This record gives sequence, structure tokens and C-alpha cells, in this order.
Amino acid sequence: MTVTDEPVWADAHDRRRALAAPGLLARFNLPELLHAADVHVALRLGDLLEETDEEVLLATALAVRAVRTGSVCLDLATIADVPLEAEVALPWPEPSAWVERVGRSPLVREEMVRLVGTRLYLDRYWREEGQVCDDLVARIRRTPPEVDAAALDAGVLRVFPKDGYDEQRAAARAAASGWTAVLTGGPGTGKTTTVAGVLALVAEQHELDTGRSPRIALAAPTGKAAARLQEAVQEATDKLEDATDRQRLAGLQASTLHRLLGWRPDSRVRFRHDRTNRLPYDVVVVDETSMVSLTMMARLLEAVRGDARLVLVGDPDQLASVEAGAVLADLVAGFEGSPDSPVSALLTTHRFGEHIGALAQALRDGDADAAMAALHAGSDEVELVDPEDDAAMAGFRSRVVDVAMDLRRAAEAGDADGALEALSRHRLLCAHREGPYGVGGWNRMVERLVAERTGITHYEEWYAGRPILVTANDYDQLLNNGDMGATIRRDDGRLRVVVQVGEAVREFATTRLSGVETVHAMTVHKSQGSQAHTVSVVLPGEESRLLTRELFYTAVTRAQEQVRVVGTEAAIRSAIGREVQRASGLRERLRAALGD
Repeated sequence: MTVTDEPVWADAHDRRRALAAPGLLARFNLPELLHAADVHVALRLGDLLEETDEEVLLATALAVRAVRTGSVCLDLATIADVPLEAEVALPWPEPSAWVERVGRSPLVREEMVRLVGTRLYLDRYWREEGQVCDDLVARIRRTPPEVDAAALDAGVLRVFPKDGYDEQRAAARAAASGWTAVLTGGPGTGKTTTVAGVLALVAEQHELDTGRSPRIALAAPTGKAAARLQEAVQEATDKLEDATDRQRLAGLQASTLHRLLGWRPDSRVRFRHDRTNRLPYDVVVVDETSMVSLTMMARLLEAVRGDARLVLVGDPDQLASVEAGAVLADLVAGFEGSPDSPVSALLTTHRFGEHIGALAQALRDGDADAAMAALHAGSDEVELVDPEDDAAMAGFRSRVVDVAMDLRRAAEAGDADGALEALSRHRLLCAHREGPYGVGGWNRMVERLVAERTGITHYEEWYAGRPILVTANDYDQLLNNGDMGATIRRDDGRLRVVVQVGEAVREFATTRLSGVETVHAMTVHKSQGSQAHTVSVVLPGEESRLLTRELFYTAVTRAQEQVRVVGTEAAIRSAIGREVQRASGLRERLRAALGD
């Protein structure tokens, strides 16, 4: 790479470029660093408080950028280590002097920004992080609920009667005995089974204590995740051997966190339920907590009654929220080693075989050698495809198109079940939306290769065999962001879209669906919470900043029976060696508070 002293913009009219940025802000206005919005916010705050120090304004702009890229704060001591795609010689301030100058700024004095050690926060996120810590610690230190020990002992054996469920029994016992529980585990470790057991035990305890059944809320960050939670809890409930336990959990409904808290159209960050208007539920279960942002966790904790049980469920190794924060990972790390820790970990997976499990474990451990060994083991479960091997890639593309052809044949025959089965058989996952490794390119490629096989090219948007992904909640149609469907042709020639919703297959006219996209391939982010018999993971080049251990792990663990990884060894090792870096002070705050 060429080292330059000036910012390099491929497009002089790029909207991320701050044309009027002065001094240091102009030097740091790079595509992968400061954007125009970051610069303008810093300049506006500087104008309000007559702050002209360029280093202070740079720190403020970088704090805005930190939130935009998923962090809660900015660490002034380490920000200079941020990797850049272009090697630009940037005049980073000396950290200790920089911290001192920021600390003397009126922006800090007037609490526009908050400086804690070397970490710089925008005021809102400093407050939310403190609130989450304080509310969690208060819940942990609250006098625990009264528990009928004999009934709990008998109940644990009743809901988990089989051998091999020691982890679930321990987690359920801990959750039933406290106001707060954090249940972690990878895919297939039995988290939902444990949740059903916990709810049965808590319901029994609540009945013994109050003489009535508890009010239970199930929630998740997205509509699709909420629907999956409801289905999974119902399935786990149906497997409970005791009829009374099944009756206790009958008819539970799940919703998004926004709906649970009472979304207000006049506010992006406040809800109808808050500290002055608490949720009426006795038990609140939140699934896919890894996807919950710091702001949403703050809103949830202030809305849950202190005498209500809160159960947070998720996998801390998966991709975090698209908004600021990595709350679940921070909670697990912050509570680690504390005798008051509410965290219970499920470690034994039941979803996939030993070879996928070995690869997933290697990714969790950050062990590149073990991951390469799993990929080269020659197992039917795990396959490595070299993108530089033309023959191997031709074979891979052919197998991807085979699935699309199966979907097309079922769709043309009007076979809804067959089309949905073909759709659930395979997921092609990419890190990027566009580019040579992106979803757009693979979608177009599959459509072109299908056209070559059939001799029929579709120029219209809708065609039989088009797989679709719902990209926005549609409450009128009862469809959730993340639902997938297949386009089929009925006997009268009309195209219809069929979507599996729980046990039912629902059918829609194409004209009634607006927020959808073609999904021969999808991003790893949008695949979170889903699963398929076979998963193909297309890794970008080793230089891609989206290529992280969390992304790779999330993709691999979507597979039930087989996973194919398309990537070079360099890309694989780069992914495993690059963890998502989200600056936060939550884990340190928790450790300090629990150590008091």
C-alpha cells in the first residue's frame, strides 16, 4: 500500500466526505474513520460551548463515530491502533496529553461528553451504561424470592427426568431461585428446553406463594426471533411429561421488545412502560439477548418490576446488536468469578455432529489451527472449498444451483410443501451485501445459472421458484422481518408466495408483499436465529473488516447437518484472529460494583 499524508476519496462527492471540515477533522475524515455526520456533530457541540481545540473536537467526533460503529464509548489510549484499509499517516495526538486536554474541555465540564479514565462517552450512553449496571446490581442484591425447596427439588427432577440434563437442572434451579438469570449457550445446547423447564418451575413456585398463576411475557429483539421463541417454547412445553406443567405454560405468546415495552411513535428511545409505569408481568423472558443493544437493555431493565423474575437468554459468542453495545458478552464477562453471578452456561450441543461441533468450538476458542484441522478432517459434515480452485468452485456453484432447481421444480408444480422443504435445506451466507463475495452477486449468479439450465430468463421481478426474505415487519399480514418464503405457480397460472409460519403454511398474493428481497443468498447478520440442514459460508478476502470470528461462528452454527466453508486459509485465519472490538465500560462497572 502507498502511505499518504492526505485523506484519499475515490469519489470527491461521497456523502461521507465533510467538505468544510477544518484542520485535524479534515485529516481524519476518511471512509473507514470519520464521516461527515461525525464531524458535523463535533463542530456543533464545539460551537455551543465555544470549544475550538482541534484535538478535543477530534475526540468528540471519534466518540460519535464509536457509537455509529457499535461501541458505547471511545478509548483515547487505543484508538490510534484502529486498522485502516488505506495506509494514511495520521497525526494522532499523544494519548496522555490528549486525555488531559479533553478533561479540561467545557464539553466535559458541561457534561456534553463524559471522560472516565481514558474512555470518552457521549452523555446519553454514559448514563445508559450506568443505569444498566445499577439496575442489574440492584436486582442481584435484592432479597431473593421465597422458594419452597422441597417443591423445587421435586420439580427439577420432574421437568428434566432424563439422564444427561445436569446442566439444564442446574440452570433451572438457579433461575427459579433468583430475580435475575442469564442463560447462555450455543445453538443446540437446549436453551429453549431449559426456558420451558424454568417457566414450569417458576409457575409452580408462584402458585405456592400467591395462590395464582404468574403472568409471563416472552420477548425477543425482532419479530422473527419472537416467532421462533414462541414456537420453540410451545414445542418444548409439549414435551413436558407432567400435564399440570403443560397446562401452566399453555397459550404463551411472544412479542418483540418494542411491542412489550409499548413503542411510542413520537420517540425512538422511550416507551410507554418505564420506571413510572412498570410492566405487569411476574416473569419476563428475553431470547436472542446478544442482539439487544445497550439502549434497549436500559429500557427493559427500568420497565421490569423489581419483584418480577427476568431471564435473559442468548449466545455471547454470536454477532452483537447492530446498534451500540455488546451487552450479553459484557454481562457474562462482568459477572465472571462473582459469587453473586446469575449466569448459567449450557455447553453440550445436541444440534449438530461432532465435526461441526469441533469447528464451532475452535472458533469460540479462537484456535485457528484447530479450525483448520476440523476443516481438513475429511468429514461429510464439514467441507472446505478453495475459491482459487476453479474445478472446486464450479462444483460448489453447481450444488447451489441444484437446490435452486429443486425449488423451481416444486414451485412450477404448485407444490408448496416441496418448495418450502427445498428452501429450508440450504442457506448460502455472505458477509457482504454487494461485491464479489456479497449477497447481490450470488443472487444474480444463481438466477443466471438457473436460466442457463432451463433456457428461460426471467426479466420480471416475480417468477416461480423465487425465494424471498421479508425485510420489514408487516403487522397487517402477520409477517415478521426475517420470515422466508417461496414463490409458486398455482394451477390457474397465478403466482403466490407461501411462507411457513409455525405449523401453518400461509399463502399471499405477490402484490400484497412489499418489503421483500430475493434470497438465494443472505447475509450472516440476517441469518441469526435461523437454521438449515446445510449451510454454505462464503468468506470475503482476508482484508475485509467484516470478516470476524463472531461472524464466522454465527454462520457455521446455523448448520444442522453440514457446513461448507468457501475461503482461503488466509481468510479463515484472519477471521479467527479478528474479534469484534466494541469499546464499553459495562463489564468493568459490574466488576467494581459487585466487588464493593
